[in-house]
Amino acid sequence: MAHIVRPYGDTLDDGKVQLSFTLPVPDGPKGRDAARLSVLGWGFRDCEVVHSAAISDDFSFYVAYASTDRGIDFDSAKADAASEAEAAMSMDEIDEYIRAVLGRKVVIVGACTGFDAHTVGIDAIMNMKGYNHHYGLERYKMIEAHNLGAQVPNERLIEYAEKVGADALLVSQVVTQKDVHIGNLTELIELLEAKGERGRFVCVAGGPRIGNKLAVELGFDAGFGRGSYANDVAAFVAKKIESKAKDR
Repeated sequence: MAHIVRPYGDTLDDGKVQLSFTLPVPDGPKGRDAARLSVLGWGFRDCEVVHSAAISDDFSFYVAYASTDRGIDFDSAKADAASEAEAAMSMDEIDEYIRAVLGRKVVIVGACTGFDAHTVGIDAIMNMKGYNHHYGLERYKMIEAHNLGAQVPNERLIEYAEKVGADALLVSQVVTQKDVHIGNLTELIELLEAKGERGRFVCVAGGPRIGNKLAVELGFDAGFGRGSYANDVAAFVAKKIESKAKDR
C-alpha cells in the first residue's frame, strides 16, 4: 500500500505551501496579479501573494502562499547521502579509526575552485573551529588538512595535492548560477583522468546545491550538501581509503 504524503501548513494534508520567485516585470498591482496567475498556472489553487519587492525597474520578487492536492509516495523517495552510518562517527572516533586501521595521518587538500570566491563552505569543513559545534578537519589529530581558500584553479589544486601527497581532494562550490559548478567539477575530474591520477585521490564535492547523486554522476566519490559536517566527510574519506587499500 502506497504511503502518500502531502505538504501541510495548518492542518495535516491541507497541501499549503510557500513559494518564492522572481518575474521579469515591474513591481506593482499588475505584477502581483501576474505572480498570482503564474502560481495558479503551475497547478496550485487558492493563491495569495503576500509579499512583493522591486529588484530593478523591470524585475520583481514575490512570496506567495497556495495549496496543492498532489502528494507523493514516500516509499519511492531515496536518501541522497554518502552514508548515514558513517555520519554517526565523532571526531575522536574517526581519529581512533584512522590510527587503528590506517596507521598514519590522512592528508586532505580542500579548496573552493574556479571563480567561486565563497569560502564559507570549505571553511566550515576544514577550519579548526568548524561549524555548529562540529570541529573542522584541522583539529583532527590524525588528519593533515590543507585549506587553499577560494578561486583556486583546478590545475593548482591538483599540483598542490601531488606535492603534499594528498589522499583526498575536497571541492566546495557555492556559486551555481547557470550550472557553472557542473563545468568546473567536471573539469577537475577530466584533468585527473588525463593525468592518470583519478584513482590516486578520494574526490569529494560539497555545497548547498550539491548532493551525493550529482557528485557521483560527475565522477566524484561522494557529495555532501546542506547539513553536512566535517565528521561526515572525514568518516567517508577514511573508510574510502581503507576500501581502496583492500582492493589493491
